[in-house]
Amino acid sequence: MEEIIIRKAVQEDCAPMLELIKELAEYEKALNEVTLTLEQFTQDGFGKSPVWGAFVAEFEEQIVGISLYYDRYSTWKGRRLYLEDLVVTEKLRGKQIGKKLFEATLEHGKSNQYSGMVFQVLNWNEPAINFYKKYSPKFDDEWFNVSIEFE
Repeated sequence: MEEIIIRKAVQEDCAPMLELIKELAEYEKALNEVTLTLEQFTQDGFGKSPVWGAFVAEFEEQIVGISLYYDRYSTWKGRRLYLEDLVVTEKLRGKQIGKKLFEATLEHGKSNQYSGMVFQVLNWNEPAINFYKKYSPKFDDEWFNVSIEFE
């Protein structure tokens, strides 16, 4: 297998990144929940006030994986890195791409003095749960996920 390149995302990566986000949503049986436009996604990542950052995995000049994160603040712990999505295209899973992306994100958090990284994983996604267990995370069954949609 040719070398996988892990690098910071650039604006030109937004369209293939959004396609991977939709691939993840389809896997999670929630494709209809993706309402984000390419224009909004690009503006939010590379506009005047970016709110997210990302690493991409490139293989044969194609974006095949992403790790998208943003800042979170804990009144108990201070700055935390929030991992929103870790996605590798289905046909290339099992080739250590997710590991490389995840570890690049961990290193980003450590080198930028975050106090830790937090993320969510669906309770039925056994492959993802088993992947994360390799990093000795703390799984929390005490809190509910809550969201409010603004219309």
